[in-house]
Amino acid sequence: MAKADSDNQKNTGPVIDAELAQYRDLMQVPSTFEDGFSWKALGGALFIALLMVPGAIYMGLLAGQGIGGAAQWVTVILFIEIARRAQNQLRRAEVFVLFYMAGAAMGAPFSGLLWQQFFISSEAAQSSGIASMLPSWYAPPLDSLSYTARSFFNVDWLPVIGLLIFSNIFGQLNNVILGYGLFRLTSDIEKLPFPMAPVGAQGIMALAEDAGDKNADNSTAWRWRVFSIGGAIGLAFGAVYLLIPTVTGALTGTPVQVFTIPFTDMTAKTQGFLPAVATGICWDLGVVMWGMVMPFYAAVGGFIGLIGTLIANPILRNFDILKTWQPGDNTIQTMFNNNLDFYFSFGIGISIAVALVGFWQVFRSLRDRHRQAKRDVESRGPGMLTDMPAGRGDIKARWILVVYFIVTAAYILVSGWLIDWHKGVMCVLVFFGFFYSPIISYVTARLEGLAGQAVSIPMITEASMILSGYQGVKCWFLPLPNANYGTMTVFYRQCELTGTRFTSIWKTQLILFPIILISSFVFMNFIWGLAEVPSAVYPFAQQMWELQANNQCIMYSATLGEYSRFQDAFKPVILFIGTGVGLLMFSTLQSVGAPMLLSYGLVRGLNNPMPHYILPEILGALIGRFYFQKRLGLKWRQYVPVVAAGFSCGMGLITVFGIGITFMSKAVISLPF
Repeated sequence: MAKADSDNQKNTGPVIDAELAQYRDLMQVPSTFEDGFSWKALGGALFIALLMVPGAIYMGLLAGQGIGGAAQWVTVILFIEIARRAQNQLRRAEVFVLFYMAGAAMGAPFSGLLWQQFFISSEAAQSSGIASMLPSWYAPPLDSLSYTARSFFNVDWLPVIGLLIFSNIFGQLNNVILGYGLFRLTSDIEKLPFPMAPVGAQGIMALAEDAGDKNADNSTAWRWRVFSIGGAIGLAFGAVYLLIPTVTGALTGTPVQVFTIPFTDMTAKTQGFLPAVATGICWDLGVVMWGMVMPFYAAVGGFIGLIGTLIANPILRNFDILKTWQPGDNTIQTMFNNNLDFYFSFGIGISIAVALVGFWQVFRSLRDRHRQAKRDVESRGPGMLTDMPAGRGDIKARWILVVYFIVTAAYILVSGWLIDWHKGVMCVLVFFGFFYSPIISYVTARLEGLAGQAVSIPMITEASMILSGYQGVKCWFLPLPNANYGTMTVFYRQCELTGTRFTSIWKTQLILFPIILISSFVFMNFIWGLAEVPSAVYPFAQQMWELQANNQCIMYSATLGEYSRFQDAFKPVILFIGTGVGLLMFSTLQSVGAPMLLSYGLVRGLNNPMPHYILPEILGALIGRFYFQKRLGLKWRQYVPVVAAGFSCGMGLITVFGIGITFMSKAVISLPF
């Protein structure tokens, strides 16, 4: 009988990794769905716009991390408490909508303006000659008075703002609608398990229980207690890690850091025995928490890959492959030089191997399900797409196709106008819009459904622009119809698991986007007016932005029609070596029966990683696996996402408090008496 069951599984569905199977059944889809859109959603949008958006922008500059997760928990808990004191309660669907709104708002439409004003004046853009070639719809020329006044309220920024509004509106529309269509295909028809979706939904259920939701499962009331423990830890750690530097930076202009942000650089101290290796440690306890949450073998794979680079880099240096590195280089310089000499091409090759494996897994899964799919067609007929749970808020399939066609056509027309209808670039736009994006989105949706993984083909945009024959840099800043909508399927699965109607999300978008649009622009302008960005007040931006600018200029220089950094960095031989190493690694691990996620983690560790983050991540994975899971069993897999959610909430509360002090101190007007 056991053998028969095994054979049946082999013939009718995908074989799920043993570790992923632990995640698959953490939650079940409820029998009823509710509309989470209400007046509370409007209040939530205003709260997020006025408090969370500026906090997210500020923390991104200060510590290189947003407050997306923290903002979500803080928003929901606040509204739960307000409702409780008003003798009311939030339904589970309302909790999910508030949670979604806070997360969506963290991708503020104008969050890139500060980067754009920096990039045009950066040393990398100036030295490579790119700064003078940047189009006015990316950033105004450096002689614009807006840079002296440090203000986006200037007519020179209107083309930039207009293009950002267009890109965000149409991009979000495609993401929501096409992501929904892919969810229908992979979840409703193909019945894929989406093993990682319950992880994100567990914390929401904990809050729903505390809100007194009558539909919440009272047998799992442990969630709120566990969430509170995580919140207390987040408050305590956040006070030391983020509150002290935030407040001291606001009051004195120089942040006092108990734990160095974003990391402690040890490269100069280890270069004697680890030449050409960037070393250091990140002190963020949130990284340790993430190590506990993520699948264990994914963390182990990342650590093994890191060890591989620690061994390989000195050898590559000895053979004069990593020739640009010099003794005394810090982490940023070491990462950039290694990228230029080797890892730029090697990383592309590794990523190509990941993409090929992802396509193979999808092909194998489709092949294994062929017989079952054939029986489904015979039993259901051509109306498979209409077979879905009642009351979930679904729409007809034809509208998905109509919206996608209109949005993609708009992208192509606007980009064509900006690029003067260059024939080569127009061919690239059509290729991305109607061929590549749908295919890669479907492949990613299937991999998310099977293993909680995404896939992408590396350098596809860059290669397409180079082959288009365009000369200049405008092509790199076009609003391209090139996106991967497959990851959105996990969100819709979470929406389904919490019993929230899909129409709630779509209605929320209508009120959320205009409010966030205005808020993000106003606060981005306010933060730029406080101090230069980057500067000592924002340590992460000061350390990391120049590295990012250098890396981007490598690629932008590829279409200048002359010798460039790209020609130094792009080495076909190393690219093929990277592809071969990746494919050999995947096939070897598969042949010995290694967990699927070990392979993906190993790839991440081999691609020029920063040990600063991988070391605390593996520490968290080891603590979770060999201490908590040994004591609590598989229940630990239910507890840890809720603990992490509470930790994010605690960090968010203390962070918002510190940012409030900062804004008040900067807004005070000094009187002359």
